[in-house]
Amino acid sequence: MKIFLIGFGQGGGKIVDLFLEYDKKSRHNCIIRAIAINTAKSDLLGLNTIPMEDRILIGESAVNVKGHGVGADNEMGARVAAEEIYTIQSAIDRRGTHEVDAFLIVAGLGGGTGSGGAPVLARRLKKLYSEPVYGLGVLPAKDEGGLYSLNAARSLMTFVKEVDNLFIFDNDPWKKEGSNLEDAYAFMNEEIVRRFGILFGAGESEDVGQVVVDSSEIINTLRGGGISTVGYAVEEVGNTSSKGLFKRLKKEKSSLDSLDTTTKITSLTRRAVMGRLTLPCDITSAERALLVIAGPHDALNKKGIEKSKLWIEEMIHGTEVRGGDYPVPRSNYVAAVAVFSGVTDVPRIKQLQEMATEAQKNIQEFDETKNEKHKSLWHDDLKPLF
Repeated sequence: MKIFLIGFGQGGGKIVDLFLEYDKKSRHNCIIRAIAINTAKSDLLGLNTIPMEDRILIGESAVNVKGHGVGADNEMGARVAAEEIYTIQSAIDRRGTHEVDAFLIVAGLGGGTGSGGAPVLARRLKKLYSEPVYGLGVLPAKDEGGLYSLNAARSLMTFVKEVDNLFIFDNDPWKKEGSNLEDAYAFMNEEIVRRFGILFGAGESEDVGQVVVDSSEIINTLRGGGISTVGYAVEEVGNTSSKGLFKRLKKEKSSLDSLDTTTKITSLTRRAVMGRLTLPCDITSAERALLVIAGPHDALNKKGIEKSKLWIEEMIHGTEVRGGDYPVPRSNYVAAVAVFSGVTDVPRIKQLQEMATEAQKNIQEFDETKNEKHKSLWHDDLKPLF
């Protein structure tokens, strides 16, 4: 699937930067163009892979912004994006969209720029293009504070209405205990990129699979809107392919090497579905699902994919379960990616809204108390200058 990738804000920019690096190394060739948009110049300069000409600074002339960010104020982030929407749109048009199958806007929902700006851009793209516009929103962890939960809840309920489908990655269950924040976020970003690299890379391989997955399969799975979650599992395989006159040393055999290929695939699928999802939820509430099995040819098997699809179909009580394989000849790994679209039983979102409501109440009470305290500083018999 050919995508136009847009990172909005600091978190979104970092993910897209890593995504572009991964796409080049893996040769998935699914990214037509990647840009980063931000109100903070320093965040754009901190990227590694996105070319400088594809890093777009907005809000330079806005009061209290001027290239320094919006300070976790997502209302200001939305306002700046709306004021500069024609600048952003022109930048996208100049880079070409004629080969694009879909747009993907990536943003952290807890901050200010991406949280506020991503829904604004999604609305604009939906009006101008016939191609689907998808979002990938990252939820803040619970311990990041009430303000970030409030931002995320408000952005989420707006973003999901403006895109054709919204993927969610919840930071909370992925934070590694004992690691510093930088390492934790790097780990989570890599987990995001692995999943979506395989998903969008499907159909772009030069090698034809037994059960082809192309862009139409992804688009039909995601149609109807709502929220999606993604499962993933990977297993090392004994790849002994030669390179030049020398053969690679055979990798240590995995625990599944003794099983037949069909059983390997069904086992890997179960691990992907029942393991850690990008958004914890009850997957039986999903409307549709898509399964992609990626790896070398001898690790792929049509029967295994069909059995796995049937198992997922029985699980979600639906008939729209698509799937296929994605040949990656040089790989020493086989991976399963399972997408569940239109999930509705998501306790985390209810919890997020409760935290946001409490934070909003506390902010209002604080503002009222602050005004009273400020008034008590001054004597009534004193007069100000003007």
